[in-house]
Amino acid sequence: MKDLKINRNKLDARTIDILCVGEVLIDFIGHQSAVGIDETRDYHRYLGGSPTNVAMNSERLGLKALMVAAVGNDGFGDYIFKRFSEISITTDYIVRHEDKATSVIFVSKSEGTPDFIPYRDADYCIDETQIPQDILSDTKIFHTTCFALSKKPAQSTILKKAAEAFHLGCQLSIDVNYAKKLWDSKKEALDVIKAYCKFNPLVKISEDDMERLFERHLPHTDIFEFFHAEGVDTVCLTLGSKGVKLSQKGQPLIELPAIKVEKVLDTTGAGDAFWSGFLFAFIKQKPIDECLKVALQLAALKLQNVGRLPDNITILSKLL
Repeated sequence: MKDLKINRNKLDARTIDILCVGEVLIDFIGHQSAVGIDETRDYHRYLGGSPTNVAMNSERLGLKALMVAAVGNDGFGDYIFKRFSEISITTDYIVRHEDKATSVIFVSKSEGTPDFIPYRDADYCIDETQIPQDILSDTKIFHTTCFALSKKPAQSTILKKAAEAFHLGCQLSIDVNYAKKLWDSKKEALDVIKAYCKFNPLVKISEDDMERLFERHLPHTDIFEFFHAEGVDTVCLTLGSKGVKLSQKGQPLIELPAIKVEKVLDTTGAGDAFWSGFLFAFIKQKPIDECLKVALQLAALKLQNVGRLPDNITILSKLL
């Protein structure tokens, strides 16, 4: 806990709270509940992408967030720029590609892990020139996802800039939201994840992610040991309705139950809401168990709303 505090204190003078690098997408979320995509008749459009959700949530919680991404020069790209401007997130580091289409994903509405079909084009076209050194020098947390790392050139860009950010004193973060359909091979995914973990990021994983990555159910202790062995101090394992476990090297395991939700309306983005709350409290230098409590509150709020979080997430900033 002491080392974690020291790292956070080093970031105080920086003005960019979270730099999110990765996919910005159009999510088409099904209207019909508890059915697969094969039985979904119609969809509603939402702004999506895990790092995008974290950036939007963070800005609405009162943090300064920047987004680095790539979209097409099309109507969906126009929609994305409009949504970012509504939340006052700068679009200076989002590139529009004339020869690419904005990536879209069709998602089923589910009480568990939703099914999805990605149609990717522009999202992985992130270039090194989009992340200048002066931005990294002024950033507290450099955040990305397994999705963003799954395809080049974004993969190469993110790994190179993550190393640069680390050496400039940034705290790194990653959501290991692994999905087999996004990667050429599991070996490549493991190699890339391990490469990123060398920079000691804050790691968020889910039980479902780990079963997909390792293709079997692993004891939670084995999951924690895998990441610790790769150089990660802090690993947060989300367990859906069963709550969360957090492991820090040399510290007792922390376990907290999920906040009970009477009616789950939409699970899409719940993990992003959780991690937004965690990083928000982390930046505010709250104890690690307090970070988890704020994260669980935000996740519970998201489960009760389809699409984006409601505007009253700003109330969380008053709880700290």
